[in-house]
Amino acid sequence: MDWIQALILGIVQGLTEYLPVSSSGHLTIGSALFGVDGEANLTFNIAVHVATVLSTCCILWKDIVWIFKDLFQFKWNEGTRYALNIIISMIPIGIVGILLKDKVEAIFNPATSEAHFGNPLFIVGCCLMLTALLLTFSHYAKPRQREQLSPWHAFVMGIAQACAVLPGLSRSGSTIATGLLLGNKKERLAQFSFLMVIPPILGEALLDIKDLLSGDVATTDATTAIGTFPLLIGFLAAFVVGCMACKWMINIVKRGKLIWFAIYCAVVSLLVIILPYII
Repeated sequence: MDWIQALILGIVQGLTEYLPVSSSGHLTIGSALFGVDGEANLTFNIAVHVATVLSTCCILWKDIVWIFKDLFQFKWNEGTRYALNIIISMIPIGIVGILLKDKVEAIFNPATSEAHFGNPLFIVGCCLMLTALLLTFSHYAKPRQREQLSPWHAFVMGIAQACAVLPGLSRSGSTIATGLLLGNKKERLAQFSFLMVIPPILGEALLDIKDLLSGDVATTDATTAIGTFPLLIGFLAAFVVGCMACKWMINIVKRGKLIWFAIYCAVVSLLVIILPYII
């Protein structure tokens, strides 16, 4: 991977982690276009995902500080309730990570996905269409505008996040659309959606680092081939673009303009599914 490819993939990750168009799906498409093996560049994937977590912390630092200040008061208050909802939302993705991690990773790995799951880009295309449908349903759903997110709604949004481990099914799109369909107030949904993903991404990054250090993943040669400079470029691109996309997405959700992303996902889905049979 050269620095230009790292720059492009970093920008793609930074944008699509927050916009409801699936970062994993776009990284899979980008890796296929560049001929980059996703498993072989596990180090790069860890770097850009950590970069987007840091961008979330940078944009939403006031919310994070508020949660921790309320938590350290050691009494039941708004921050404690918010933190509890985040913990509840992590339960489904934790179950998926423990029980289905290997099967999910097989979908991302071209060496195994072709044999067991079919063309990985076809899977991405189908999941992008599901994202488009979910965003469309949430756009036309009758709003009820609940003032507070309940623990049950947090759990259902967590289920949506767990389903979004499939490449092409947008995590932010799935969680925000699910929250809207449940009737929650849109002004707070984007913040909760972005905050609830921080622990799972960091947990996944720590597990991947453990695999790299233990030698469970054969990525030594490929990781060396990436180089420090492209890795740094990808990290910085994902962080800077992620900061802009995070702030932009919060405003988009408040204005209720998700339907345009549904159209985009549908178009990309059809292109990904149809083009391989034409070219």
